[in-house]
Parts: sequence; C-alpha cells; structure tokens
Amino acid sequence: MGNLRNKVAIVTGAAMGVGKGIARRFAREGATIIVADFNNQAGQETAASLAALGGQGEFMPYDLFDLPSGSELIRRTVEKYGRLDILVNNAYPTGVSGPKPIELQSMDHYERITLAGYLAVVSLMKEAFPSMQQQQFGRVINICSLNGVNAHKWTSDYNSAKEAVRAFSRTAAVEWMQYGITTNIICPAAATEAYKRFEENEPAMIKEMLKQNPAGRMGDPEADIGGAAMLLATDDAGYINGNTLFVDGGAHVNGVNWAPEGS
Repeated sequence: MGNLRNKVAIVTGAAMGVGKGIARRFAREGATIIVADFNNQAGQETAASLAALGGQGEFMPYDLFDLPSGSELIRRTVEKYGRLDILVNNAYPTGVSGPKPIELQSMDHYERITLAGYLAVVSLMKEAFPSMQQQQFGRVINICSLNGVNAHKWTSDYNSAKEAVRAFSRTAAVEWMQYGITTNIICPAAATEAYKRFEENEPAMIKEMLKQNPAGRMGDPEADIGGAAMLLATDDAGYINGNTLFVDGGAHVNGVNWAPEGS
C-alpha cells in the first residue's frame, strides 16, 4: 500500500465502471484522484467515497463533447495541487448509439464519436503534457478495447475511435519518453454496467464469450483492471512504455465471439 502516495491523478469517466474501479484502487495506494465525469451526482459520490480507502477524491465536471472543458479540468487540477502525475483516459460516450452495421451508421455519428472518443483524449494529453514535462514525470494510461484490436463487427464507430487512441498513444510513447512520461494502453474485459446490459440483452453471446475466456469470468473493475492501472502508474513502471496490456483473463489470445443478435 502507498505506491501512489503524493501522486495526483485524473481519471475520466470515474463515476462508475472501469473508471471508478481504477479510482478506488488508486485511492487504496494513497493517491489524490480527480474524478472527472459528466454525471455530477455519481461523480461526487465516487469522489466522496475515496477518503475511506486511504486516498483523497475530488469531483470535477468533464464533458467529452466539449474540448475546452478538458482544458479547464487540467488547469484547475494543476492550479490547485501544483502537479499532475497520472492521466487515465477512460471516459467514452456510451449510449450514443447501439451496435449497428457500417452502412447504417451516419457520417454525423462518426464525426461525433471521433470528437468524443478520440480527439477528446488527444486534447487532454496535450493539455497535460506541459505539467508532466516540467516535473520530468508522467504516467498516461489510455483505456482501449479488444473490440477494436480484433475489429469486431457492428461496432465500427467504437472500434475506430479506440484504435485511433491506441495509435496516438504509441506515438506519444516514442516522443515523450525523453521527459520521463510513459504512455500505455489497457484493453480490459470487465463486469461493468455496459457488460451487464449485454448480459441481459445478448445472453447467448455473453455465455459463449465466457466459455472462450480462459479465466471463465469477466474482470473486476477495481481488483483486476484497477490493479493493472496501478502498476502502470507507479514509479516502478518507468521502463514500461508504449505497450498494450490486455487485462482480460487471456481472452485476446484466440479472440472471443462478438456477434450481437439484435444488430
């Protein structure tokens, strides 16, 4: 415990799901966590719960579709705490569209997803860079997806945005390592709220996916995904850079079935 003591972290989309799990794990290691989310109530509740775990939490509003809100998020964090050590880009505009074939997706939709799912990450990383460069230390952790790596059907919008983030992350890893800033990617398989909805709506697909996962289960957002993020955020991970870490019980090795019947 205490691996992240005196470290300041921003975790986007931390009101629930994987982001919340990561925030809670960081708190157990003594970090100060900015819970950045569009959901004010859930975000405030998550932030308030972190003190009991050993860390410090503060909620700050953040809208993926509003790039200036990301600039304000970084500015307020550095102004108040004097530093920014860890940036976890986890937020994604869920609920904007369900699984859909390419020919049925509109160009307007692709543009919105590119803005919120890719450019929002680029903007936050660029805004965080000056502070991390000045202190010669930084940990950027971007949450991507096996859906994009394996090009699962019906989710071309999501897949493309996540793979764009992954490509940008690898380039940042090459350019920023000289300043002590590492950039890594986590592709998780986690029992989040979104997964539970799929479990209800696509039970046959989920059952098959779990059969194909060597672990036989989905990961826990805090223990499994948060644990991996914690490792990448520590001082000990200073030589881990530009990697895609599949935190999925081994599901990526041979791939898993992804074919929603309702698409």
